[in-house]
Amino acid sequence: MRTILISAITCLLASSLSFAADLTTPIGKWKTIDDNTGKQKSVVEIYEENGELKGKILNTFPDNANQAPETICTQCSDKFHNQPIIGMTFLWGLKKEGNEYQGGHILDPKNGRIYKANITMEDGGKKLKVRGFIGFSFIGRSQVWLRDDS
Repeated sequence: MRTILISAITCLLASSLSFAADLTTPIGKWKTIDDNTGKQKSVVEIYEENGELKGKILNTFPDNANQAPETICTQCSDKFHNQPIIGMTFLWGLKKEGNEYQGGHILDPKNGRIYKANITMEDGGKKLKVRGFIGFSFIGRSQVWLRDDS
């Protein structure tokens, strides 16, 4: 009886660990935080496809309670113009180089601009530093996103 109980507990622990987020990779859900207001702007999912990291928007939040969130990317150009923001792939082309993911691009649906992008994991995989820039990395801005454990 004791052996069966130990086996059952071991199986339960193993299965619960398999559902935990892998903190060694940016793959998963993230809460984006506005670098000016400190408020949550969206929930995004980073995933791997054909050897590169991509990100899609799962949910957005308005700047204030009296405002509806934007649903269409009216400021975007080319293939993104007038596309739904929810479900949009806004981050693409990132490849692992050392401790960083580089060589990607990120779209800001608010202004429709596309920037070069790098991401770096911080705080043991609980935070993601996202850097968008034009030309050189020092000409841009960074945001810190928080892992969404929900």
